[in-house]
Amino acid sequence: MYNPQLVLYEEDQQRIAEACHRLVRDANARAVFLVDKDGQLILTAGDHHGLDTASVASLTAGTFAATAGLARLLGEREFPQLFHEGERESIQLSLVGKRWILVVIFDDRTTPGLVRLRVRKIGEELARVAEVMQQRAPLEGVSIFSNITDQDIDNLFGDL
Repeated sequence: MYNPQLVLYEEDQQRIAEACHRLVRDANARAVFLVDKDGQLILTAGDHHGLDTASVASLTAGTFAATAGLARLLGEREFPQLFHEGERESIQLSLVGKRWILVVIFDDRTTPGLVRLRVRKIGEELARVAEVMQQRAPLEGVSIFSNITDQDIDNLFGDL
């Protein structure tokens, strides 16, 4: 079940960051972004200077949403991999788990095949992190604050 209330703990963030930095290095990419399907930027790695990271994140999510519509028109469930080749730079977009999009920006210092190979490996690792996060998340419709009592609030703010 998809749960929008995932909480990113420090150890999750560290595992995600290490994986994304390793992807930049191993694929010889310019930059890597991890984006939520809702367009929220989760993490950047590599050289993202000169890029509007918020726009990259929201346009990535929009691209995936539009492509999902095309996939359904063609009788496909989704297209989990997208590749766009430019004159100077290219971009690989890959669905990770059910909610994240891995964005790799690269140039002619590497090849699309190497990027795809490295993305597959790191994508599996990131999907495992997402699965752990999903398993410890509250059930859909249940607030993460539902276990807080009035006594907890009084204890927290009692001295104010």
